[in-house]
Amino acid sequence: MDPTHEGIVAPIRVAIVDDHRLVLEGLAARLHDPENGLSIVATETSWAGLIAHPEFPVDVVVLDLHLEDGIPVGTKLRALGTIGTATVVMSRHADSASVTAAMRAGALGFVPKTESASELLSAIRSAAQSTEHLPAPLAAAIAGYTASPDPGLGRQEQRALILYASGRSIREVASEMNTTEETVKSYIKRGRRKYREIGVDVGTRILLRRHGVREGWLTPEQ
Repeated sequence: MDPTHEGIVAPIRVAIVDDHRLVLEGLAARLHDPENGLSIVATETSWAGLIAHPEFPVDVVVLDLHLEDGIPVGTKLRALGTIGTATVVMSRHADSASVTAAMRAGALGFVPKTESASELLSAIRSAAQSTEHLPAPLAAAIAGYTASPDPGLGRQEQRALILYASGRSIREVASEMNTTEETVKSYIKRGRRKYREIGVDVGTRILLRRHGVREGWLTPEQ
């Protein structure tokens, strides 16, 4: 951080994005402490709200893994990384696949919602210093985990697969993506072929959904 005055360091500017307003208000109340170096400058319930916020970009974004907006978390992480904003992901679910996928996409921290606010604070401070942070149990759990190879999906291919895996019909996916049903079918077909080429079978909706849960695209409840 650049000092605002000699000997005084500007607080870390943080935005929190979660689709539950009570979570946002609770975290903001617990973490906001400019005198000790942390300022919560934005709390938003959507990705679009974050991007449009007058305080954006910030130093660190705390991002809920499962915002229900159809935008892959990897897309968000890469977008934030491009502008130099660090990200800490938080989630109700912290399986090895979800944690590994988020960290591989650019997250500097991953904190389950079962952890304490002090753990999240540690992750935010580490991210602000471009240092990775995982709670000890998570770090141990993913130490021996081998992530699936990257199939090299295009952004639209991945979005179509996620929406389709979530239970939407081809027509509903086409409407949400503002395109034609034939285009959606093409995205899904190409995406499945790319997965097949790396040895991952997502040839049925059931298999695609299972893979989506493993990759963190979907929660088990979806």
